[in-house]
Parts: sequence; C-alpha cells; structure tokens
Amino acid sequence: MSLSIDDALKSAIDAFIGAIENERRGSRHTAAAYRRDLDQLATFARDKRPGLARPDELDVPLLRSFLGSLSKTHEPSSIARKVASIRSFFRYCERHGLAKKNPAMGLVLPRVRRKLPVVLNVDAAAQVVEAPADDTAEGLRDRAFLELLYSSGLRVSELVGLDIGDLDRTDGRAEARVIGKGNKERRVPIGGPAHRAIERYLAGPREEILSGAAKPQRTNALFVSSRGRRISVRSVQLLVKKYGALGAGRSDLFPHALRHTCATHMLEGDADLRSIQELLGHASLGTTQRYTHVSMTRILQVYDAAHPLATTTASNRSPAGSTPDLEKEAS
Repeated sequence: MSLSIDDALKSAIDAFIGAIENERRGSRHTAAAYRRDLDQLATFARDKRPGLARPDELDVPLLRSFLGSLSKTHEPSSIARKVASIRSFFRYCERHGLAKKNPAMGLVLPRVRRKLPVVLNVDAAAQVVEAPADDTAEGLRDRAFLELLYSSGLRVSELVGLDIGDLDRTDGRAEARVIGKGNKERRVPIGGPAHRAIERYLAGPREEILSGAAKPQRTNALFVSSRGRRISVRSVQLLVKKYGALGAGRSDLFPHALRHTCATHMLEGDADLRSIQELLGHASLGTTQRYTHVSMTRILQVYDAAHPLATTTASNRSPAGSTPDLEKEAS
C-alpha cells in the first residue's frame, strides 16, 4: 500500500532534517528553516494534487506553481532560500533512491539584491559600547559583551555560547575559543578594552547577578542573566538595540552590526581579507569580500562630503583661477 503524501513526504523530510542535524552538524536554526520550507511545500503539493504519493512525483511545473504562489507575499531573498532548501532536499532524495532526478535544478533563482551591512563609524561604535552604566552589575556585564562583540566580531550565538573556560587570559593577552557555524571551532583575539571589561565583570558583577536570581543555577556560562542562567540571544539583541539608541541614536542596531563594524574597521586599518575571514569564521572568502564594497561606499561618501567639486556640475564650478567657497560647499 502506497503512503499518502503526508506520510511519504513527512518521512522523507524527517530523514533529510535528521541528516542535517547529525551528519552535517548543521545548527538547529538551519534545520528549522529547512523544515519550515519543506513543510510549506508539502502542504501546497497536497492541496494541488491530492493523489500525489511520492517525493519523485513533485515536478518542475508544481514547484514553479509553489514559488509563484509565494511571489506576492515573500521577498526574493526568502524565495531564493526556499529554492535552495528544495534543491538540497532533492539531492538527498536522489542519493537515497527516493527520487530519480532533482526537479528543483530546473528552477530559476529570483534576482536578489544584497543589502550592504549596517556599519558604525569609530565614534558611534565607541558611544554604543560605552553606553551601559558602570555602577551596576548588569551594566558591567553589558559593557563586557558589547566590547567583545566589537573587538572580536563574534556572532551573537557564539557570544552567548561562551563559557568561562573558553577564555585564555595568560601573559596579559586574551583569546577565546569559539564554536561557530557547523560546530567549527576557532580561536579569536580579544582586544585590550574588551579584555579589561571582561576582567572587571568577572571580578564580582557576574556572581552578584547570579546571587540575586530567585533560583540561581550552577552554570559555566560567561554571560549570565538576572534569572541565574546563560543569557539568551534575544536578550542580547534587545540590549544592543537599547544601547544603540542610547549611545548613538540608532534604535535599529542589532548584534550583527557590531560584527560588521569590527570587520570593516579592520579592513580600513589595512588588515588583509584572509585574516578577517579567519577572525569571523567565514567559510567563503566571497562572504568576507562584502566589506570591500562597504569600505568603498564609505570612501565615496567621505569624498562627496569633503571634496569641493565632488558633487557640483560643470556649470556650477568656480571660474578658473578662483578659490571655491569651502564653507558653502561643506554645508
């Protein structure tokens, strides 16, 4: 007896997600995203073709119809991710005899316009990391993790996953052992201000936060919450948004902006792309190269603001031999 689409696709999807979580060591966020995309496809296929029984009966017209149904409510980047999920799923099905071919290879990816990452200038970055109060345990904790995000370019998931034992603070220098995407381990340097902020936090405020919790727990987490446990990604996101508004008037700031800022400032300080790639834990150098575009954008902005003839037309230029009104240009 053949399985219904619910049973057949659910079985194939479950096996595929299990492979991502176990064999590929994918993060739970990646697995959850694949799950959502494929469950959405399965629901659409069931509604369109109730008699469909196996994954290999999903064809290009059905997949195109699925993507077409999303075009009015989803951004191109979201649709592109769903195409990637479907392609990966069918590659798995091909390898395991669940499908004879990959119909998703016949799909055309929507054109995605990549947004440049949010980057703070040096002064704004300093204003954000210095925004927390220095007379409270929570403020000193927040100063420490803000300094670390900016100093070492950590992802927020890497930050909250740090244990005290992941720090190496010998010979006046500091490093951290970080577990990044795909459970890949790397070591990152910790700058002087971040090192000092962490030392100050560990000298008493961390224990003060734990002892003040209603139900304190034994934890090795570096950054802890007022509930006595490891601080959450969501908490850090909200706190970064708070200090972005307080320090730099940016209520749209997220932890990743500090990671982008770290990389861009290193590039502008003549660090090579390979070194930045290693620091950030990028699998592809192409991902790191985005920061060259950010730097060029900023160079052009500075040029337009500073050069007296950068934004004027030929008809508005000063006569030959005369001196441009720099004060008027600067305004």
